[in-house]
Amino acid sequence: MKVSIEWLRELVDVDQSAEQLAETLTRGGIEVENVENLNKGFEKVIIGEINSLTKHPDADRLWVCGVNVGQEEVTIVTGAQNLLVGDRIPVAMIGATLPNDLSIRKSKLRGVVSQGMLCSREELLLDATVGLDRSEGGILVLPAEAPVGENFGKYLGREDSVLDLELYPNRPDCLAMVNVAREVASLTEKQPHLPKWADEESELFLPEAEDFKIIIEEEELCRRYAGLVVEDVHIAPSPEWMQRRLKAAGVRPISNIVDITNYCMLEMGQPLHAFDRDKISGNIHVRTAKAGEKIVTLDGVERSVQVDTLLIADDRQALAVAGVMGGFDSEVTKDTKRLLVESAHFSGVSVRRTSRRLGLRSEASNRYEKGVNPYGCVATLGRVCDLLVELGAGRPVDFLDEVKTLPSRRRIKLSVEHTAAVLGVELKDSEIRRVLDDLNFVYREDEGFFEVEIPTYRADLEIEEDLMEEVARLMGYDRIPTTLPQGDQTQGSRTPEQEFRRRMRKVLVQSGMDEVMTYTFTGAARDAKWGSEKHSISLLNPLREELSVMRTSLVPGLLEVASKNVARRNTEVSIFEVGTTYLGEEKPLRKLPREVLRVAGVAVGKSGRHWLNPPINYDFYYVKGILEEVAQEFGLKLDYRMPENRPLLHPGRSADVYLHNECIGYLGEMHPSEEKEWALERVVLFELDMAALFTHRLPIVRAQSIPRFPAINRDLAVVVSLGTSAAAVMAKIRKLGGELLQKVEIFDVYTGKSIPDGRKSLAFSLRYQSLERTLTDEEVNILNSRILEGIQQEFDAEWRK
Repeated sequence: MKVSIEWLRELVDVDQSAEQLAETLTRGGIEVENVENLNKGFEKVIIGEINSLTKHPDADRLWVCGVNVGQEEVTIVTGAQNLLVGDRIPVAMIGATLPNDLSIRKSKLRGVVSQGMLCSREELLLDATVGLDRSEGGILVLPAEAPVGENFGKYLGREDSVLDLELYPNRPDCLAMVNVAREVASLTEKQPHLPKWADEESELFLPEAEDFKIIIEEEELCRRYAGLVVEDVHIAPSPEWMQRRLKAAGVRPISNIVDITNYCMLEMGQPLHAFDRDKISGNIHVRTAKAGEKIVTLDGVERSVQVDTLLIADDRQALAVAGVMGGFDSEVTKDTKRLLVESAHFSGVSVRRTSRRLGLRSEASNRYEKGVNPYGCVATLGRVCDLLVELGAGRPVDFLDEVKTLPSRRRIKLSVEHTAAVLGVELKDSEIRRVLDDLNFVYREDEGFFEVEIPTYRADLEIEEDLMEEVARLMGYDRIPTTLPQGDQTQGSRTPEQEFRRRMRKVLVQSGMDEVMTYTFTGAARDAKWGSEKHSISLLNPLREELSVMRTSLVPGLLEVASKNVARRNTEVSIFEVGTTYLGEEKPLRKLPREVLRVAGVAVGKSGRHWLNPPINYDFYYVKGILEEVAQEFGLKLDYRMPENRPLLHPGRSADVYLHNECIGYLGEMHPSEEKEWALERVVLFELDMAALFTHRLPIVRAQSIPRFPAINRDLAVVVSLGTSAAAVMAKIRKLGGELLQKVEIFDVYTGKSIPDGRKSLAFSLRYQSLERTLTDEEVNILNSRILEGIQQEFDAEWRK
């Protein structure tokens, strides 16, 4: 909202400069984004008169002008060819800086001193409406009545400043000059001088129109529609003072009728529209568009409107898009003799939707979107009547006002004690009374309470706290003391769950993996494969088909990241994610889904080349080694078993992961048939339940000192049936080895030559060690023999020498 200081001074006694007033308004909660001085560049431009015009003695194309600038005559050299003696022209004096940033200095042209410069329209950034026709292409020539010696900016009416208000949605009332004047009056403790029509109770005493009716067919989209009939219309330019104020507000003057409607909109905040009454057939209908209906708007464009678009129409055709733009067929032209001036209250939601669809934004639509006072419709038409008569633009004759629903008038009870407690300051009844008086609010006082009647133009005041804000605003926010928060303050720390997730990420990163974050949405088919179709939650409005359900597994997102990296020749992929999966317990969803935190990883290819270490293939044992690092970090004992119902994993290179006899996830190589879908080869992955890991972690991991006594290593190879699990054999070895057996690892599985059909060879590395003494070979041999015998008896094993 652009506010002309000149216009504002007419409505309220302002004794502050534009900059001071901007500070006052900003402190009062009405932010001023910018202060524009319209006279900038014209400070040292004077209206002069050419007294003499002679040829330059040393240049054929130059003229030496004697110019009267009021107090003196100056000599100026110019090359313009459109000047005559007696012409009134703008003269830029020495030291001036013009609107185009040109600085004027004393100069000498071919031996003749020039004491300024005669200005053209281009140099002053003026349009063709200023000056005489022969100013085109030369110096700007002014009418003969232009006063010599007067500041050119004053002559143009540019001795004005404009405040550009940055209004928030809760203050649409300040889109009207009368309400800005009310604000200024309240903040400066002045009395406003508003037109009588600023009172929303003002009535318009005109006879009711008999030749047409207003029919509101959409009551939810139009609360009120009033129309003023004007006869004896005379189309002409509006007066200079009105044009000046419209330009200051950023509105282009067109004609007296259009300018009056725009002027009243800016002044009163109520958008208006003028129709040519003779182009209206029958009654006025406020209705939505019909299927396939079109309308040619004022800009000459034929527009198709959707069926929920609110239109103003007569009995035959659409006349305007309600609240957005009028129609071409009913526009006011120079031949117009009768008018119908519309003043209505349309739904802000409807106007916003239509404005965006059509790509049309205007001052009117901006006001409707933010909210218009329905009680001000008739009063604004009263202001139109006054201006029509004052400017001789027409004669108001008839009037119609169709009202469907009006919002009830609000009353708010304000407690002095409660207000003081909320604001944190001591308040007296007299201070709140003064604030309400400054706001010109009607109120009733009763023992520490004020029952306040809220004006309808202040739609932002709905509850007691809103009035408290008004008290603080007018009292001055600087009066509220600055205090520090009080209370016991403790040092912040992470929760155990947060610390656990942090350590998990650290272990995986130290193991050579990179952390990624993927969408919590994924494709339905892929999620059903890797997660749980039963618990899948479909989105009502997905971004795209590939992101149509909430994920029940982290793996599809990681595989997509891996696939994109490999497609771009980044073949060293080892990534992980710690994230939430979402499991719906019912369909349709009636309560929030169950959130399960998981950790998953995917690796493809092999590690990069390094001068110190050879490349490592990303295979089953690589991933298993990472999980063992996790187990060691948190004091867990993971158990790996043959997988059950894992068709997406390679049957011989995968395992289910157990913790305390509970399956918490899986690891393994992806089945070759599934790799084709992602355009990947030799993919290994894992996914574990973080809650189970967190529950069974050891809060304190006990460390052991390095043994003082040496260990003895033995290798043991046995031949067993193909169906015998290596994990079962290792468990038996640990049981038989007792306390002296510190570690068991499998290092070879072999089938083939020298091994009978249906059998396989398992090779284990055993480490024996005592923390108290040095073991002898005899002790170790006895233990090794006991282990071999036990394996032979339980698994029908043969010792492979």
